[in-house]
Amino acid sequence: MPQVVRSRNGALHGPSPVPPLPHRFRSLADRESVEVLHRAARVLVASLPALTDRLVEALYAQEPAYRAAIDSDRAEVWQEVHHSLRHNVGSLIQPREFRESAHRTSRWIGEIRAEQGVPLDAVLHAFRMGGAMVWQDLVDETARRDPDDIRLLVHVAADVWNFVDEHCGVVADAYRQAERRLSWRRENRQRLMVAALLDGTARIADLAEAAEMLGLPEQGRYAVLAVAAGPRGPGAVAAGGGLVSASDAGVARHGPGLAARPPVVLPAAHPGAAALWHPGPDAEFAILPLTGPPGELSELAAALDVPAGTRAGIGSAVEGLAALGDARRLAETALRACPASGGTVLLDEHLPDALVVSSPALAGALADRVLGPLDRLDPADRDVIVETLTAWLDADGSAQRAGARLYCHRNTVLNRLRRFEQLTGRCLTRPRDAVEVSLALAARRLLGT
Repeated sequence: MPQVVRSRNGALHGPSPVPPLPHRFRSLADRESVEVLHRAARVLVASLPALTDRLVEALYAQEPAYRAAIDSDRAEVWQEVHHSLRHNVGSLIQPREFRESAHRTSRWIGEIRAEQGVPLDAVLHAFRMGGAMVWQDLVDETARRDPDDIRLLVHVAADVWNFVDEHCGVVADAYRQAERRLSWRRENRQRLMVAALLDGTARIADLAEAAEMLGLPEQGRYAVLAVAAGPRGPGAVAAGGGLVSASDAGVARHGPGLAARPPVVLPAAHPGAAALWHPGPDAEFAILPLTGPPGELSELAAALDVPAGTRAGIGSAVEGLAALGDARRLAETALRACPASGGTVLLDEHLPDALVVSSPALAGALADRVLGPLDRLDPADRDVIVETLTAWLDADGSAQRAGARLYCHRNTVLNRLRRFEQLTGRCLTRPRDAVEVSLALAARRLLGT
């Protein structure tokens, strides 16, 4: 018996190598070889149910990825295998009539298996197992009818296995296309879900699904980080264009469709490093899961690596996914409280500034009322008084420490403060006036009024 005839167990793992025949014999044997192939293939068509049974059993025994599907609905898998074998064996007899339908079947199987999550390697293995079983049955049938015809059947072995490889390529291409579509749909749904959560428009009924989809606890604690470049520029994180997990070394990665931007680096050891980033029109937002003590946000803000010129605002902590819309608005308020030159603002530590930026019209009116008299001075003289006043407030009312910061004597500081009181009619030792002055300075600094 020629070497091509093998045991059934060996056939399930692929064909044995067939040594190429001398080229001079091919043209004489082609017609006879094809006739031998057709005779054997017609017998296979008549016995397809039995062939299907054997292949399903072989898949169950040798391909673990198919066991769950067979256990779940054996009849469906049987029909799929039978459909594929019928078209593929038919293609061996009538290639023109069956080729397109066989391709459609293979494409359909590739798409279905991608949707079911069966690994591509398992799908390709199943196709090769089917090809090996068909080839072995062709050999067995030919040997049964006329053993001498085996030498003719060998001439078409390459064609048969090229056919199997062709369909493996069709399956792989369909599988990958389906996988890309599924990935795009999944990512798009995630983007839409995150957008709804941050907008505060997510339905209560969808929160459980959102928690499962995003891998976040529905009732966990969260804060939102907002990042932007420059005073009013576009977002400046490297996570734009879609939903991105920043868990890899705590760095937000580039998303599709946006140019490279200076990344904000989250400390990798902090739970907030596992952030979900989402792009907005004027800023990028990150949902930060919180699992630590109350001072967790302060530690995160201190450890945040923000490039020069980039502004970052961290809102207050909220409870549950349903409150992420509020968390985003708090983060935007913190972002507006950032200096134009850049930096990080934790809302809980800058509440007076947050009050100022939350009502810019009123804050501007207060600044004009309190600081307006200084605008009649020479700009250089005005700036000296404002700088002294700011240093004195930052030094908790200590003229000594303010003078050290300004490189002048404490009496110089006191003289400038008295001049401010004379020009504005304010008394810096009166608590109400001191609060108004502090807020007015914040308005000038943050709003440029």
